[in-house]
Amino acid sequence: MDAFYAAVEVREDPSLAGRPLIVGHRGRRGVVSTCSYEARKFGVRSAMPSLVAERLCPQATWIAGRMSLYVEVSGAIRRILERHSPRIEPLSIDEAFVDLTGIALDLERGAGRAARIKAEIREEQRLGASVGVAPNKFLAKIASDLEKPDGLVVLPARALPDKLWPLPVARLWGVGPATAARLSRGGIQRIGDLVRAGERTIAGLVGQTSAAHLCALARGEDDRPVEPRQEAKSISEERTYAQDLTEPRQIDRALLARAEGVGRELRRGGLAARTVHIKVRDGQFNTWTRALTLPAPTDLAETIVEAARRLWRERIDLRGRGVRLLGVGVSGIEAAGAGQGTLFEDPDEERARRAARAADAVRERMGERSLTRARLIERPPATGTETDAPPEASSLPSVD
Repeated sequence: MDAFYAAVEVREDPSLAGRPLIVGHRGRRGVVSTCSYEARKFGVRSAMPSLVAERLCPQATWIAGRMSLYVEVSGAIRRILERHSPRIEPLSIDEAFVDLTGIALDLERGAGRAARIKAEIREEQRLGASVGVAPNKFLAKIASDLEKPDGLVVLPARALPDKLWPLPVARLWGVGPATAARLSRGGIQRIGDLVRAGERTIAGLVGQTSAAHLCALARGEDDRPVEPRQEAKSISEERTYAQDLTEPRQIDRALLARAEGVGRELRRGGLAARTVHIKVRDGQFNTWTRALTLPAPTDLAETIVEAARRLWRERIDLRGRGVRLLGVGVSGIEAAGAGQGTLFEDPDEERARRAARAADAVRERMGERSLTRARLIERPPATGTETDAPPEASSLPSVD
């Protein structure tokens, strides 16, 4: 998807069209989650510190973002893809591989199928997508980025000298800043340089294993299959705050908000989890992770937050420092009801589960923001006091 979060916001508010738009949180701890193409003309990029983005594009409109909306739209796009192939491998909320083996006879017919996918996304979701069509995953990913936004690029093996080899080596999977620097010192800056230098020369720069991998990609070789996503091994939510959390009520409220999101995601997937973990980072970037295994798997925020509170009380000591990042997650995930049940159900837990399911049904019909716990409603601070809801510096994964 093209500038996914920003494009969804423009769809929801057409007055934003044509304007530099940044989705993220402003301030010294903020990060750009994504931005419109109008903002990219000024040099703004995803994952950029917000202070840098503000200097580059002071006239930009900033939006904090609505993850629940983006997840809903992503699910609708996934259903469009499922009409065209049973084998889909999501990479992120806004990107996926679609295997057309046995569906499209050749790349030309694959391009026709890609055009249909783009048209359906445009018609049903009013959003633009860029698609790459190629013999394998690596080349398809490269092709999808060549003509953004709204691109459709076919990349057959015969086109590699013209379309792949002129690209920087950093476009290869597995080439980070350190590897790129080592290759550059050896005179290797473009993908084509790898092919011309040969594997033995590259091995002298980055080692035999990396050389074999990179040279294979440079030749357009990638035999990995498209693999539909396996069952989730863990689910978590975390937030970074613009000001450190110091008040106990702020921290407790943050734990509840994260537990609520995790519980909702479990129920959405028909799952339950046995282990709760928390992640805490203070203002000096010290980080702690702690975990607690429950007597029985759960999908309820109430159970998750009680475990998180216990971990916070008993196993975290910041020695007076504030909380910069706070996260709650679960693991040991299984299908809800798959484990051994108890002989007598807890009536309080049953009431909580009925209430959670009713709330889920309301949100499904009326949107994620239609219903929330009273404890999580943001209240304006009284004069001279701290608000219960300090601004979050970042809450969305970055997307291109």
